[in-house]
Amino acid sequence: MAIKVIMLVVFFSVMIGVGLYCRKNATDVNGFVLGGRCVGPWLTAFAYGTSYFSAVIFVGYAGQFGWKFGVASTWVGIGNAIIGSLLAWVILGRRTRVMTQHLESKTMPDFFGQRFDSNMLKIVASIIVFVFLIPYTASLYNGLSRLFGMAFDLDYSVCIIVMAVLTGIYVIAGGYMATAMNDFIQGIIMIIGIIAVIAAVLNTHGGFMDAYTALAQVEDATVSSAPGAFSSFLGPDPVSLFGVVILTSLGTWGLPQMVQKFYAIKDEKAIARGTIISTIFALIVAGGCYFLGGFGRLYDIDVATVGFDAIIPAMLEDLSPFLLSVVIILVLSASMSTLSSLVLTSSSTLTLDLIKGNIVKKMEEKKQVLIMRIFVVVFIAISAIIAMYQYNSNVSFIAQFMGISWGALAGAFLAPFIYSLYWKGVTKLSVVVNFVFACGVMIANMLVKPSFPEILQSPINCGAFTMLAGLIIVPVVSLITPKLKKEKVEEVFECYKEN
Repeated sequence: MAIKVIMLVVFFSVMIGVGLYCRKNATDVNGFVLGGRCVGPWLTAFAYGTSYFSAVIFVGYAGQFGWKFGVASTWVGIGNAIIGSLLAWVILGRRTRVMTQHLESKTMPDFFGQRFDSNMLKIVASIIVFVFLIPYTASLYNGLSRLFGMAFDLDYSVCIIVMAVLTGIYVIAGGYMATAMNDFIQGIIMIIGIIAVIAAVLNTHGGFMDAYTALAQVEDATVSSAPGAFSSFLGPDPVSLFGVVILTSLGTWGLPQMVQKFYAIKDEKAIARGTIISTIFALIVAGGCYFLGGFGRLYDIDVATVGFDAIIPAMLEDLSPFLLSVVIILVLSASMSTLSSLVLTSSSTLTLDLIKGNIVKKMEEKKQVLIMRIFVVVFIAISAIIAMYQYNSNVSFIAQFMGISWGALAGAFLAPFIYSLYWKGVTKLSVVVNFVFACGVMIANMLVKPSFPEILQSPINCGAFTMLAGLIIVPVVSLITPKLKKEKVEEVFECYKEN
C-alpha cells in the first residue's frame, strides 16, 4: 500500500507542478486553447496519442474485444496506428494547420463557420460538440472503478472526485500547454506500463507460446464452432472486427479534441516528425492493449455476471504491488490526458463559438479566458456527476448514450472536415445534411435499436456506418445544392498557394 500511495503522490505532484509552470502560456485565448500555435512534434504527437487512448480502451474495449475476437483484436490496435494515427497525420496534419491558421479558427465549429462563412453552421457544430462530448467525458471514469477498488478498496465516488479535481487544477492553470506537457509524461508512463504488464501477464501462463497454445484450445460454441478461433488470424467474427477497426481508427479524423491538435503544431517539419512519433506510440499502446485483452479467456471470468469491464482487472489481480501501482498510474494517465483534452475542447467551443458574438456580443480576451476556465470546472463537474449517477443507479440509457457519442461526433464531422480541406465544391447545405444524418442515426440507434438491421444494432457498427455514409452524402449533396461564392472559396484556398 505504501508503494502505491507514494507513486500516486509523486504522479499527482508532477501533474500539478506542470500546470503551475505553464501558467505563463495561458494568459490569452490563443495560448490557453492552442498553446500559441508553437507546440513541437513530441508534445503534439503524445498529446494526440494520449487523447486517443483512454481508460475506456485499456479497461473496457481491450477486455470486451479481446474476449470477442481473441488475439485478432490486435488488428484494432494496428488499425488505430495505421489509419487513426499515420494516415490521419499524413492526410489532415499539414492542411489542417495551414487552413485553420489562415482562417484564424481555434476550434472545429469555428472552422466550419469561417470555411463556409456561416455563423449558423458554427452554432450547430458547437451544440453537437457540447451534447456529445459530455457523456463521452463521463465514460472516462468507468475504467478506474474496478482497478481502484481492487488496489485501494476505495469508493468509486472518491476516485472520480480526486481525478476530476486534479485534472481541473492543471488544465485551469496552464491550458493547452499544460495538457500537452502532462500528456508527454503520461504517454511515457503508458508505454512503459503496457510493455511491463504484457510481459508479466504472459509470464504467469508460461510465456507467449504457452499462453497462445492454451488460447488455441479455448472453445465457445456460442461464438464460433471453428477450433482455435480465438487464436486465429482474423478471429471468430471478421465482419464485426472490421467495424470496430473502422470506428476506432477512422473516427479520430472527425473528433474535435483530436483534430485540434493539428491546429497547435508549430511548423511542417514538426508535422513530419510528429507523424512518425504518433504512429509508433499508437502501435505500442493500442496494439499492446488489445493484444493483452486477447488472452482474457485464459482467466476464469463469468462475463455474463460481472461484465466485460471486469476482464482486464481480473488479469491484473496477481501482479506484484509495484506492477499493480504502475497499472493504476497507467490507467490514471490514460484517463486524465483524455479528460483534460475533452474538457478543454468543450469549454473553448462553448465560450468562443456559442457565447461569444451570439449571447455576449463583445467579450474582452481576458474575460474569454476566464469564462473558459469556469466552463472547465463546469464540464468536469457535470461529467463526474453523470459518472457517479450512472454507477450508483446503473441506468443503462446513460451508458448507451456514452457509446453513441464517438459515432455521432465522428459521423457528423469527419466527411465535411476532410472534404472542406481538399475540395472547393463542398456546400454549406451538404454539411448541414451530414450533421443531421449522423446525429439522427446515432440517437435513433439508442432509442429504437430493434428497428435497425441486426448488423447496425451495435453502436460501434452504426457509428462506422455513419462515417462511411458521410463520405458519400457530402459530395452527392454538394453536387445538387447552391455553391459558395467563388471569391470566398478562392480566398479560403489561397493559403495552400502561400505554403
